[in-house]
Amino acid sequence: MSTPFPFTAVVGQDDLRLALLLNAVSPAVGGVLVRGEKGTAKSTAVRALSALVPEVDVVAGCRFSCAPAAPDPACPDGPHEVGPGTKRPARMVELPVGASEDRLVGALDIERALAEGVKAFEPGLLADAHRGILYVDEVNLLHDHLVDLLLDAAAMGASYVEREGVSVRHAARFLLVGTMNPEEGELRPQLLDRFGLTVEVAASREPDQRVEVVRRRLAYDDDPEGFAARWADEESAVRARIVAARALLPSVRLGDGALRQIAATCAAFEVDGMRADIVMARTATALAAWAGRTEVLAEDVRQAALLALPHRRRRNPFDAPGIDEDKLDETLEEFGGQDGGEGGGEDDDPDPDGPGGGGQPPQDGPDGDSPADDSPAGEVPAQGEPSEEGRAPGAQGGGEQSPARAAEPFRTKVLSVPGLGEGAAGRRSRARTQHGRTTGSRRPQGALTKLHLAATVQAAAPHQRARGRSGRGLVVRRDDLRQATREGREGNLVLFVVDASGSMAARQRMSAVKGAVLSLLLDAYQRRDKVGLVTFRGSAAEVALPPTSSVDAAAARLESLPTGGRTPLAAGLLKARDVLRVERLRDAARRPLVVVVTDGRATGGPEPVALAGRAARLFAADSVASVVVDCEAGAVRLGLAGQLAVELGGTAVTLQELRADSIAGLVRDVQGDNRRAA
Repeated sequence: MSTPFPFTAVVGQDDLRLALLLNAVSPAVGGVLVRGEKGTAKSTAVRALSALVPEVDVVAGCRFSCAPAAPDPACPDGPHEVGPGTKRPARMVELPVGASEDRLVGALDIERALAEGVKAFEPGLLADAHRGILYVDEVNLLHDHLVDLLLDAAAMGASYVEREGVSVRHAARFLLVGTMNPEEGELRPQLLDRFGLTVEVAASREPDQRVEVVRRRLAYDDDPEGFAARWADEESAVRARIVAARALLPSVRLGDGALRQIAATCAAFEVDGMRADIVMARTATALAAWAGRTEVLAEDVRQAALLALPHRRRRNPFDAPGIDEDKLDETLEEFGGQDGGEGGGEDDDPDPDGPGGGGQPPQDGPDGDSPADDSPAGEVPAQGEPSEEGRAPGAQGGGEQSPARAAEPFRTKVLSVPGLGEGAAGRRSRARTQHGRTTGSRRPQGALTKLHLAATVQAAAPHQRARGRSGRGLVVRRDDLRQATREGREGNLVLFVVDASGSMAARQRMSAVKGAVLSLLLDAYQRRDKVGLVTFRGSAAEVALPPTSSVDAAAARLESLPTGGRTPLAAGLLKARDVLRVERLRDAARRPLVVVVTDGRATGGPEPVALAGRAARLFAADSVASVVVDCEAGAVRLGLAGQLAVELGGTAVTLQELRADSIAGLVRDVQGDNRRAA
């Protein structure tokens, strides 16, 4: 087994280290979600924590790590007698992104269960992680149904395996740690709420600190064991401090004053439900124990809020997590000092560097990001649609407009890809999935996961006499087993092709267009799609955002999208086709849906209209599902967007028809078959 990087040797990342240590002191806090860019020691710190968690007493031979002093009465390996056990290090179990449901929760031997009536159970990762650490790297890429199972087990402290009326239950209490890069997509809000704490990490911009990071990493890579030995004393000190904090935790007093501050803070930031209050209370108590105190102070409540609330505050899906620290301080001050002197006055801890002040890492200031200036100097409001006449081909200087703000988003109709796919689980188009309604059966390919009981019995019934059946039990062979085929929903690749030319540059129209695209992005976020953004203007098209699971990034690119110049519609379509070709090599199972947002005009270059038609017919030949959002305005309409939709083999909707409450209908399926002009 390789030597892990020492936890105490991690440079900086004070909030990350504190959040992990608080969960080691009090697993009831509920785990940690670590968000941050790549290369910021997220995984290194989590793996290093396992060496600091105290050893556990287990029943010898028990696959489910039962405590010898209080064994689980429902343990599948039990019942166990109360008595002495054996010590072993706490485990850190890693859950791979591509893990199956059976690998996570365990699996029953269905053949033995049907034929012999015995519960032959093979434990999964949840059983391995009991009384240890369960680490999920890239948790935002984990399938939704696995995240649901994982968080349900973490909340209940037990895992349940159900297979056709046969059930097994075992204890599953663990410290849950997830890491993610927000650029690769977000977790659903209800799943974010199930993590006790969250931490944002970023690489230091201080040269001296970066030098020290490199120096330590190189020293570790050259001699892992020797490097770990040099940090052994620091590791032992932290390990002893965790043990002492655990022993002190039951004695920590959470007074009414601190509780009022917690409740007021959660109310002030409008967090949903009561989980935030409970997590804050547990975190503040763990902070006091970690600092060696038996009373919760206002500084503990403040630190608990900074760790427990950023991912829970009420926000739009595209808002960055975080809380206003000035507002937090005002709330704590307003509701502080109401418990007969408790609440963290300046004299409560006269030595901030002593034993009572060791639980608070230095607080970084704001990240320095400033909101974009919505009114750039020198902006000239557009007075209508700018004319393209007289503009030099490809010119963008004089005709370019400053970015318009998106209009208020709205709930859109469901745009889905026709047919039956087999892509990643999601909520948009019909697909064969592991979860959903049962539509039939087939022979299992590999391990059996979802038994089709009726089909299995039907396959085994004709052979009972030949197999010598004499009793009541059904004689089942491996060849008789049938896997249930299920139909659910998949996520798609929604590729937006947005016209940013001069004909779209009227500020009122572009504001409405951005609002429509933002609404579709919100829909894609909810339906677990990947998204991409291609824009065309001037003389060329560009990939503003390659396909990604981060709709936040797409919304940011959309917000800063400039307009002006000619309309190279053909270039935009061809660029989108290239993007789909590359993405098909990376993820062949994910079906695309192309959304072209344009008024249908094509200008610039020789025969722009004919060239755009030929590019559109290439899409139709590829059988790519498409929809054209018609942005044409004015009393006289040319219907060019509708003609483009026909050539694409798709359909057209106006901005008004895109709304879910439009009288044009509740659901519009995108037609993927080729249409020919009449």
